[in-house]
Amino acid sequence: MLDSDLARLYGCKSGTKMINQAVNRNVERFPDNFYFQITKEEYKNLKSQIVTSSIKEHGGLRKMPYAFTEQGVAMLSSVLRTKDAARVSVNIMNAFVEMRKFISSNKDIFKRMLTFENKTEYIENSLNEQKLRIDELFEKFNNNENLKSKLFFNGEIYDAYSLLVDIINKAKKEIVVIDNYVDKTTLDILTKKKINVTMLIVTDDKKSKLTKTDIDKFNAEYPILNIKYTNSFHDRFIIIDKKELYHIGSSLKDLGKKVFVISKIKDLNYLKLLINMIECL
Repeated sequence: MLDSDLARLYGCKSGTKMINQAVNRNVERFPDNFYFQITKEEYKNLKSQIVTSSIKEHGGLRKMPYAFTEQGVAMLSSVLRTKDAARVSVNIMNAFVEMRKFISSNKDIFKRMLTFENKTEYIENSLNEQKLRIDELFEKFNNNENLKSKLFFNGEIYDAYSLLVDIINKAKKEIVVIDNYVDKTTLDILTKKKINVTMLIVTDDKKSKLTKTDIDKFNAEYPILNIKYTNSFHDRFIIIDKKELYHIGSSLKDLGKKVFVISKIKDLNYLKLLINMIECL
C-alpha cells in the first residue's frame, strides 16, 4: 500500500508527513521487507496500470512515494497515534486475514489459469513457492485444537488477530473475556463471534475505556453483551463455552504491539475456579 493511501486511512492531517515521521522515529522496526521507496520505473508502471487518487496526487511529486508491505502496514498501525488508528488497524487486519483465506481457497484455480495462459518455468516455480508459503501459514492457524501456546513478536498484529478470531469463533454458546483494559477494539474483535453466542466482559471499571453508550450500540447490533466489574484480576483470559481456557499475555486492544503469548490452559481445575469467581461477582 502506498504511503498516501495509508495517510488517508489513518486520518493523518499532515498527509504522508506524519507517516514518514512515525517511520523515522521507529526506524529499527521497519526493515527493507516492511517498506521501501518505489523507483521511477515502478512509479510509471503504477500510473499506467492503476488509476487511483493516490497515484494522481503523486503526479508532480519530486520524491518517489513509499510502499508498505503487509508486515509494514501492521507495524505502522502500532506506532501511529491518530484518532482512527485503532479502528483502521482492526479493519486492515480483517482485510489481510480475508485476503489470505481467499488466496488459499482459490490457489488451484489461479494455478490452472496461469498454466493455461503461460507455461513458463519461471511462473510455475513462483507459483509453487507461493503455495508452500500459504500452506505453511495456514498450517499454523488451522490447527487450533492442538494449540498449546503461541509466541507473537512486536508487529505480528494480523497473525495474533487471526488466531484470536479463530478462538472466538469456536464458541457455540458463551464467550467470557477477562481484561482490565478493554475498549472499542475489544468489541470489534467480539463482532466475529457467532450470532447466537452470549458474551461477558469482566473488567476493572477504573481502567476500562468502555462507556455505556459503546455497550448499548454494540448490543443493538450484536447482542448479548454483559459487563461485570472487579479489580480481582491482573492477567487476561478468554473462556469458551465454559470448556476451554486461554491465557492472553496482552490486552486485546494491544495485540502485536509487544512480545506476548497466547496459551491454552488444559487444567480444568483452573477453569472451574475462574468460572466460580466470575459467577460470584
